[in-house]
Amino acid sequence: MYDIFIIGGGVNGAGIARDAAGRGLKVGLAERDDLGSHTSSSSTKLIHGGLRYLEQYEFRLVREALIEREVLLAAAPHIIWPLRFVLPHHRGLRPAWLLQLGLFIYDHLGGRQKLPPAKRLRLDAGPYRGVLQETFVRGFSYSDCWVEDSRLVVLNAVDAHERGADIFTRTECVALERSPEKWRITLKDADGLREVFARVVVNASGPWVDQIDAQAKPKTNTAALRLVKGSHIVLRRIYEGDHAFIFQHEDGRIVFAIPYEQDFTLIGTTDVAVDSASDGAEVSADEEKYLCDLVSSYFAKPVTPKDIVWRYAGVRPLFDDAAGEAAKVTRDYTLVLDDDEAPILSVYGGKITTFRKLAEHALEKLKPNFPRLSDAWTKTAPLPGGEIKNGDYDAFLTALLEAYPTAPARLVDRLARAYGARAPDILSSAFPKGGGGVRGQSFVAGDITAAELDYLIEHEFAQTADDVLWRRSKLGLHLTPDERKAVDAWFAENAAKATETVA
Repeated sequence: MYDIFIIGGGVNGAGIARDAAGRGLKVGLAERDDLGSHTSSSSTKLIHGGLRYLEQYEFRLVREALIEREVLLAAAPHIIWPLRFVLPHHRGLRPAWLLQLGLFIYDHLGGRQKLPPAKRLRLDAGPYRGVLQETFVRGFSYSDCWVEDSRLVVLNAVDAHERGADIFTRTECVALERSPEKWRITLKDADGLREVFARVVVNASGPWVDQIDAQAKPKTNTAALRLVKGSHIVLRRIYEGDHAFIFQHEDGRIVFAIPYEQDFTLIGTTDVAVDSASDGAEVSADEEKYLCDLVSSYFAKPVTPKDIVWRYAGVRPLFDDAAGEAAKVTRDYTLVLDDDEAPILSVYGGKITTFRKLAEHALEKLKPNFPRLSDAWTKTAPLPGGEIKNGDYDAFLTALLEAYPTAPARLVDRLARAYGARAPDILSSAFPKGGGGVRGQSFVAGDITAAELDYLIEHEFAQTADDVLWRRSKLGLHLTPDERKAVDAWFAENAAKATETVA
């Protein structure tokens, strides 16, 4: 009998599982596909307050997100790091004084501590010269953070599992039967059907939250769900520098251009209302044109859909606040508790930045069912691999390069970024002390080793090449089709190992 059983393995479900398991509850989680395989891996990959939400008077949401930005940066300095944003002043849109006021509020609303403040810029000098069209002379810069979103999900699930939670991937919830004291939950995986029981169900199934609610409470009206698709495109790197750009549009929206995976530029996002999660799986030609046209109105060198090398879309499961436009629907989260019989808590909305606070609030709502529940604990606890002294990634990387001199520096940097303090678990297996080459099979000139694939299967719930190349990393973006096939072939040869149930 589980205390809590969570349906959905995105960032909210994994975050709730981690928090609950760390408080001593018996936790189970079922994800129909791979961890973070839908909305949580299709974000703009930012830990941020949401500058544009200030115009919608979402001050509570922005404040909470800004506070969380610093908490998460301390918890996972390997997969989260500071990113400077450049905001050009567009004379035909928001006035400069309004931008400056918004940035002042943004700097002070959340008690900024570690990140540098906003400042004015000249865009016709220094590293910005020639990047933008000549009409953009002045602007501002401010700070937020970047996050490897898929890894954030996985690391929460890993921590939950290490604290006793059972994590079932590629396992669908096909039936929910309720009684006053418990839930009977029918799960389906590759081996067939099985039943588990739980005192409480948490519905964190994202775009499918209303479907699970209807399954659990067929005679009850569920909360209103608003599905909004956000699409992104990736191009070969179109400007130098480590800074991102934030561009305003005459329709009131904003779009980011962000350095991505060293060799690329990520551009997004859109806000398009859709009727179902399946409708939001693809980036439309109209969205591609919208994004290309918008950034081309700023960059000196225009981009076209022909320049796109990769694209992805995700559907945000937002709580319907009756806003007329998809872009104006609140990104705040709503937790709906039905405790007429055995409780079910359903999660609507939310930003990746606020997942940890969402989990705390979820446990607060459920505390009457667990009167001995211990206090919140995740605010000061590092995520797996985040135990880096003083959060100093550069010093950590330097020490790692010295410890593994035979390993390629680019590989060490990638592993340090992905696995943080746990990178030596892979490096020591792939590059034994005493010199010599890589131990075991390697792919792509040694950039991927069998030691890493073994680690991902054993510790991070990976079962397929796509799990590794597109979610636990974005190595698929760098590889040729033949190189991706080589990783596919390795998983085919190690299928039995890859499909063992970690839980």
